[in-house]
Amino acid sequence: MNPRTPTDPTAPADPEASEVSAAADASDASDAADVSGASGAEEIVAEKAAASDTSYDLTKATGDAVTEGEGEDGAEDEDLDGLDDDSAKETSGLGAAAAAVVAAGLGVVALTGSWTGKVAAERETLIGQIKTSGGGTAAQQISEIYGDAWHSTALVNGLFALLALLVGIFALVRPAFGVPSAQPQPGWVRAVATAGIALGVLGLLLSVGMYFDLIVALPTATATQ
Repeated sequence: MNPRTPTDPTAPADPEASEVSAAADASDASDAADVSGASGAEEIVAEKAAASDTSYDLTKATGDAVTEGEGEDGAEDEDLDGLDDDSAKETSGLGAAAAAVVAAGLGVVALTGSWTGKVAAERETLIGQIKTSGGGTAAQQISEIYGDAWHSTALVNGLFALLALLVGIFALVRPAFGVPSAQPQPGWVRAVATAGIALGVLGLLLSVGMYFDLIVALPTATATQ
């Protein structure tokens, strides 16, 4: 029998055995703690990785949404710019066409006469009759009653001819100003504008000649014996 082994169960154990047992228990506890710590560290790393993946996914999704939004806004802006350009071009072409037609119409009026010229001539005729109602020579009656009405008609027709000339020139030179157009001016617009200019020049020359009695002179009264 080992003299160091106690026979009494209640007797204290050997100090060396107690130290070895305590050391073994401490080692086991340390190993368990290491294992538990490693497991905890792995769990923390996994949680961080999952959080990073989630944050990356959210950031990517947000970035894609922002990019798509910017792309849609850019496309809408381009569409609006294109519509504005198209509207400006259509407005410019419509204005030139309308000006050409107006120029041709004014040229025709300058050559054939207008209601305004007729009213002005009748007014001058009435004024001449009033002035010569108390008496006057034949030359005075011709000048007051007929000559002034003639000159008033020529003046009104000359104003219409001048307007036709100016509007026709505007219709021809309009594409050179403002927003440049990719399409040339239609041929019929240029033709009508040119016709308006020609009629305006012709009407202006005739009106000047009639106003200053260059084409047809006023009649003269011969002296009676």
